[in-house]
Amino acid sequence: MPFVARHWPAVMVLAGLAGLALGCQPAAPPPPKAVLVPEVTATPPEFRPLTLSTTQPGRIEAFERTPLFAKVAGYVEELFVDIGDAVERDDVLVRIAVPELGDELDEKEALVAQAQAEVQQAESLIAASRATAETAQSRIAEVDAGLIRARADVERWQSEHDRIKELAAKGSVTRKLEEETLNAVRAAEAAVEEIIARGRFARASFREAEAKIGTAESDKRAAEARRAVAGAAVERVKTMLGYTEIKAPYAGTVTRRTVDTGHFVQPVSGPQSTPLVEVARIDTVRVFVDVPELEAAQVDPGDPAEVRVQAADLPAIQAAVTRTSGSLVEANHSLRVEIDLPNAGGRLRPGMYATVTIQLDERPQGIVIPVTAVVRDGPDTFCYAVRDGKVERRPVELGLRAGGWVEVRSGLDATTPIVSKQPELLRDGQQVRSRAAP
Repeated sequence: MPFVARHWPAVMVLAGLAGLALGCQPAAPPPPKAVLVPEVTATPPEFRPLTLSTTQPGRIEAFERTPLFAKVAGYVEELFVDIGDAVERDDVLVRIAVPELGDELDEKEALVAQAQAEVQQAESLIAASRATAETAQSRIAEVDAGLIRARADVERWQSEHDRIKELAAKGSVTRKLEEETLNAVRAAEAAVEEIIARGRFARASFREAEAKIGTAESDKRAAEARRAVAGAAVERVKTMLGYTEIKAPYAGTVTRRTVDTGHFVQPVSGPQSTPLVEVARIDTVRVFVDVPELEAAQVDPGDPAEVRVQAADLPAIQAAVTRTSGSLVEANHSLRVEIDLPNAGGRLRPGMYATVTIQLDERPQGIVIPVTAVVRDGPDTFCYAVRDGKVERRPVELGLRAGGWVEVRSGLDATTPIVSKQPELLRDGQQVRSRAAP
């Protein structure tokens, strides 16, 4: 048997006595703790301009784009343009043949001529009736004058008869002379009755002439109304004939053509109808930009903008916001912004993509610090200034924020260094070792 195995109990006893002896000795004191001084990145605030902007994708579209449809049914008689052709305002692009409209125009013009003849006939009848009325009126005046004379004759002969009758009673004159004067009285009275009858006839003729004048004037008004209706019908047909020529609404470029000579075309029947041609105005183009909701409130017409169009191989174009939609698009909660750009050379083509930077706000000069130097504690905002190897808590009032920088309106000057990274790990008055920002 080995020696260790035989004496194992004795070995265990000796080991226990040695442990008790060592445990009775006093423990060594721990070493003193070293004071840890954190190192911070300190940099003074900067005094410079600060610009807030947003950069968004945009798309270029024609300033105006007009699809031109047929208003009347017919066949394409002539096609004067093709895609890419430059056109001026009122240039005829397509002519449509509608022969039945020409026939209808002839018919309506004939109705106008007929109504005009009826108007002239009524005017002639009015003139004749007025002449008749004037003649009758003259006769009335003549009869009235004759009646006065006739009645005067009656009075004269009646007086003469009375005188002769007295003389006959005295025997101074013969009875025959008395009878003659009586006959003269009766003849004068008959003449009065005759003149009265002629007066009645003259007045009836005058009333008849006046009635004919009224009838002729009514006929004239009716004929004039028929002429106006016929004239309106002529103008309507002429308007429809005008639709047989599809004209350019403005100076621009033909961007689409869907018909050839001889094609049958019909008026627009719904939103899916196909235009004959399409004209676009591209001497000025619109750049459409959708600005996100968080920045939309700061976009106003007139804000400076920079447009970059990579496909056009042009330098950045300096422009300004022309107009905004004023409300957000419900689908993506963005503000539609439009920028008008002159395009005299035609380098900007509708459908191109663009990158647009819009300047939302600007501070010409001011104190700015990195956003990482700001600490927020509830409603309080502060940063840590480094002075004599210690940090000092400085409340600050912030302004415009752009990118990684923020404007300081009050609480700092431009010379005092501040902790620019992880200031939230520090406490007021803490000792630090500062190093400049790389």
